[in-house]
Amino acid sequence: MVKIRETGQVRNKAIYVVIGVNMQGNKDVLGLWAGAGGNHAEGAKFWLQVLTELKNRGVADMFIACIDGLKGFPEAIEAVFPQTAVQLCIVHQIRGSLNYVCWKQRKAVAADLKPIYQASTVEEAEQRLEEFAAKWDGAYPRSARCGAGTGNI
Repeated sequence: MVKIRETGQVRNKAIYVVIGVNMQGNKDVLGLWAGAGGNHAEGAKFWLQVLTELKNRGVADMFIACIDGLKGFPEAIEAVFPQTAVQLCIVHQIRGSLNYVCWKQRKAVAADLKPIYQASTVEEAEQRLEEFAAKWDGAYPRSARCGAGTGNI
């Protein structure tokens, strides 16, 4: 969020940054787009315009889109780049997982989740997940999560 002066008034606006990573692992800022305001009201139409602009500027394809749950974004990706795999970014995955954890244990659980996501191989990630489960499954059985619902940590 940034403060922008428009028509003599200062308003908060969301600035969205699209970063592309090519097959060699090089990152490029593909563009910046100003949203409507502080309410994150941008929907599929906004994202369809952004993605269509990127395609018209030469982005041939997207293999993976890592997004943060913005409304309408997955649908727009599907419309413009239908073969793209869409996934929630790690930060938002962890935040979602912590919704099932008692407040006083969130820091410890978050710290124990980190090695899973930082693993350099699938095998290492699976091992870290097993270690995490051994430590936390007793405190958080799949059927009861501090009254916050059900699901996996």
